[in-house]
Amino acid sequence: MGLSVCVKKRLKGFSLDVSWEIGDELAVLFGFSGSGKSLTLQLIAGLMKPDSGAIKANGSTYFDSERHINMSPQKRSLGYVFQDLALFPHMTVRQNILFGAKGVAQHEKTERYRELMEAFHVSSIENRRPSEISGGQKQRVAFARALMRRPDVLLLDEPFSALDAPLRIEMREFLKELRSNFQVPVVLVTHDAVEAASLADSIIVYSEGAVVQGGAVTKVFGNPADERVRRLLAGQENIFQSICKQL
Repeated sequence: MGLSVCVKKRLKGFSLDVSWEIGDELAVLFGFSGSGKSLTLQLIAGLMKPDSGAIKANGSTYFDSERHINMSPQKRSLGYVFQDLALFPHMTVRQNILFGAKGVAQHEKTERYRELMEAFHVSSIENRRPSEISGGQKQRVAFARALMRRPDVLLLDEPFSALDAPLRIEMREFLKELRSNFQVPVVLVTHDAVEAASLADSIIVYSEGAVVQGGAVTKVFGNPADERVRRLLAGQENIFQSICKQL
């Protein structure tokens, strides 16, 4: 399994031109806000159309400008967790999770639902609505919904940014556990350096719509490619040294 992205997209006042690929790993798109990370996820998901390039996942071509291929978002085998989680407030936890199962056979849907409810420890709240559960529970429900279709790739757009520090740490550990139980390539967007260093198998550093460095955590944080990367890591040296000793 893997994901290959080579796209260009011009918007008013901004130009994105990136190329990278990952295997069965958790890759972090890392950089300052406005560098094109979330835009890249939208292009992968088909929520926006690139001007040119190609996007391929697990042997399927989602987009190819030369071959005039542009698969609809509904047909792309992707799980997507948005920054605001995008849970439906009028639906129960059960209904929210099952909403992610469109196109899944009924017998598989039931089995998959029970598997995820148990794995994410949310069985006791399946009849509650989002307003009736905690922030951590909402996170788990959003992840369960994203995994209902057994996606080829899981896209995470700063899903922990609105959480307070203790819950954020808890959710990072949850994501590590998820990676060990569900083998699927993950692309995580963040501009939090500690989050990037503690979670990533590989890091792809963005700056002003371009990739300026990529590789393993120790390589990127231990040997910044240029001044742009060094600015991103400013003041984090001690934390990185501590994290890298654990890798």
